[in-house]
Parts: sequence; structure tokens; C-alpha cells
Amino acid sequence: MHSTVTLKEHDESRQGEAFTAFATSLQPHKKSFYIESYGCAMNFADSEVVASILNVNGFGAVKEPEFADLILINTCSIREKAEATVRKRLTEFRKIKKQRPGLIVGVLGCMAERLKGVFIEEEKLVDIVVGPDAYRSLPGLIEEASGGQKGVNVLLSRDETYADIAPVRLNSNAVTAFVSIMRGCNNMCSFCVVPFTRGRERSRPPASIVAECEALFADGFKEVTLLGQNVDSYHWMAPVLSGNQENTIVTFAGLMERVAQISPLLRVRFSTSHPKDITDDVLLIIKKYDNICNYIHLPVQSGSSRVLQLMNRTYSREWYLKKVDRIREIIPDCGLSTDMITGFCTETEEDHQASLSLFEYCKFDLAYLYYYSERPGTLAARRFEDDIPLAIKKRRLQELVDLYRQHSLRTMQKEVGKTFRVLAEGFSKKSDDFLQGRNDQNKVVIFAKENFVKGDYVNIKITHCTAGTLFGDAVQTF
Repeated sequence: MHSTVTLKEHDESRQGEAFTAFATSLQPHKKSFYIESYGCAMNFADSEVVASILNVNGFGAVKEPEFADLILINTCSIREKAEATVRKRLTEFRKIKKQRPGLIVGVLGCMAERLKGVFIEEEKLVDIVVGPDAYRSLPGLIEEASGGQKGVNVLLSRDETYADIAPVRLNSNAVTAFVSIMRGCNNMCSFCVVPFTRGRERSRPPASIVAECEALFADGFKEVTLLGQNVDSYHWMAPVLSGNQENTIVTFAGLMERVAQISPLLRVRFSTSHPKDITDDVLLIIKKYDNICNYIHLPVQSGSSRVLQLMNRTYSREWYLKKVDRIREIIPDCGLSTDMITGFCTETEEDHQASLSLFEYCKFDLAYLYYYSERPGTLAARRFEDDIPLAIKKRRLQELVDLYRQHSLRTMQKEVGKTFRVLAEGFSKKSDDFLQGRNDQNKVVIFAKENFVKGDYVNIKITHCTAGTLFGDAVQTF
């Protein structure tokens, strides 16, 4: 993809969206595979690593599961809805397997560790289960499964980054690409399973990241999104080769600068930032380079300092608001998006009003809004009672959604009459007579195709808008 993550204003969020992998085979293959991914951008990037490993080991991708020798589903455990969707798909794949006994079905990703026993022993839905750090073991596990042996590898690693693997770009638009810069997470947010499913934080060597971005640009890609659970904590220390050398430390700001220097025609985005870690150095690098997009995803999760403490977010409401002020001071036209959870354990009406007032202050350009869904194994599940009735969670969520929609429409209306540089990413969903892309602030822009093609930079003057989309006319090309 570039599968652009879109706003889902209820619990059927990003984590419930599916991405079907299809890539042109790089060489003749004896066997075929089909892969679906659910969840965050990191999962989609992981699927491209998996595709590369399979490609090297004689597997080529197919469009439909009915034609595959191997079906894989890359899973997400962040939301209950995503898990339900995965279970439903596995049941459908089991029906295919009954018709073709030689078919191998496997589960990858975040659900692997938590539900390995359920999938293999209890429900007997799959043949192999592989965690996010064990994808290199896939060929061996597939071979064992071909002989009738169930295979499981969910071991977490302290050093695996897949830095040496060139991902196979799946369903690529040949314009935008994800580039993983780190894995795991050290932040123990009480509602989140990521530290338990993806392990501890480790950064990928900067040289390998830059090399991947250079190769993408040489292949015609015009935009990369640097991915990490918390990109601002990226930290690489080069080993000392002699007694006279000092350690070379690369921070996220330094890494972004290296990628931005590849070419002014290569746009750079990143996701996700943590409010406690984003620094002035990062903001100043964004301001310095025109090809680093003025857009930051800064999840807040709650507007109440009391709830934030229960969530173990390690910052207060006041800290977050000061960070937003600092972003807008250094980058006045910066697009800003967030995540927010309603109905977290013990949340009161006063806490909810604090979230609404934070939204009123920040007026986010984009928001991913959810009601709280308890995940087994998290700190919150162990420490707190999920005591907010579902009806109240949904009502509070809807109030946030309504407020966000008001802000979104006003924000978009302010862009009418302005001119933005837009990277054409492909046809509009509604008509091949129009192209769509995003501006620096990550807002979707639709414009007439004329003589433009995918990958062109086009100056678009905005003529009108909806709450989610800008429309305009080309006034100059780059």
C-alpha cells in the first residue's frame, strides 16, 4: 500500500481495516502465498518484510486466498473489534482448507503470543503461529507444517530489526512507502498491549534506513513515512572502532535530516510521536527542510491529568498543551492529529469535559477516536475495573466526534483560496478523471487529472471543501 490510514470515528477504527497483499513476483515461484494485514502501519510494513522472506524462499503472491498454497493473516490486538474480524477470517480460511487439505494457514503479528494456544490447540484454526520478531523462522515452520507438524515461534528479540531485508512493496502505488526505523516500545501505557506483543524498543542502524530510502527514490518513489511505535525515542550509537574515536549518536532529528538530504523531491513523513519525547530539535529540523512535511501525529489519549496518570502516559494535560503551543510556535502551519480514548476506567463526566475542552483548545486537523476496550494482559486489565457502561462510553465518544467534525470543517474552510504543493498518489476513488494526493499538512486534495500522472508534484489552488477533503485546480507544476 500506501494504505493511507483514514479516520474511523468509532470503535471500528484503523485497527479493523484490512490490507490485502499482492506483489508482482520477482522470480519464478513453485508455491504461492496470500497475506492480509490488520492494524497499524507497522503491521503493513511487517507484511512487506514477510513477503520478501517468502519471495526469496520460492513463494510468489496471489490476489485471492483460494489460489494460495499458504494463507497468512497479520494480526492486531489493540482493539477487540480487530480480533473479532481476524477470527471471522480464520473461520473462512478453514472452509477453504477443508476443500484443499494441503493448504497451510498461519497467524502472524500481535495476536500470536497471546492466542497461540487458542488458535492451534483449542479452535484448531491454524497450522503456524509466528510473532513479530520471528519472521525469519517462517520458511522452516512452513516446511514443518507441510509435514503435519504445527509450528510456533513467538519469541521476542532485543536486537531484531530486519535491517538487512529489502521489503517487497505490496499493493504499492509506486509513489509512497513505509520505512520502519525501529521496533518495540518501552512505554508501558496501561491500556496498551504493544510492549508485550512487540517487545522492547530497539533502533535500526541509520545507514540501512537511508539506503532503503535512497533505493526507493531511485525506483521512482516520491514519499517515505518513517515508522516506529515512538519515533522520537529513536537512538543509535555507532560502535567505537578505535580508542581515539568517539561514539557517534544519531537521534530522530539527525535521522530525519539524513533522509531529507537524499533529495528535495523526496517527501518525508513520520509516525508516531510521543508527547513526552518530541523535542525542539525535531521541530527545528521539520522547519529547516521543505521536503519534511509539516504534520505531526501526537496522541493525547485523554484530556484529564488524572486519567492520563492512570493510563501511565507520563505527562499531564498542561504538558501536552504546552507541547502543542511549542509546535505551533516553531511551525505555525503544522497539521496536528491525535488519538483519544473515551470511557477509560473510572473516567468521570468531569474527566470527559476535560477531554472536550482540550479538543476545543487544540482544534485537531485529524483525530482517531475510540471508546475504551479492555485488552487482556495489560496493566489496566490487571489493576483497574472496566467500570464505565458501554452506553456511556459510546455517548462520550459521539460527543467528541461531533466536536471534531465541527473543527474539521472549519479548518478545511480556512484552506479555501490557498495554494498547496500536492504529490499525486493516484486516481480519486470516485473517478479516474481526477487525481488525489495530500498536502504538507496531510489533508487529502482532489484535482482534475488533465495531463498529470502519479508521482507529479502539482500546485493546487483550493476552490472548495468538505469536512474531510479539499478540492482545487492546478495552477503550476514543479
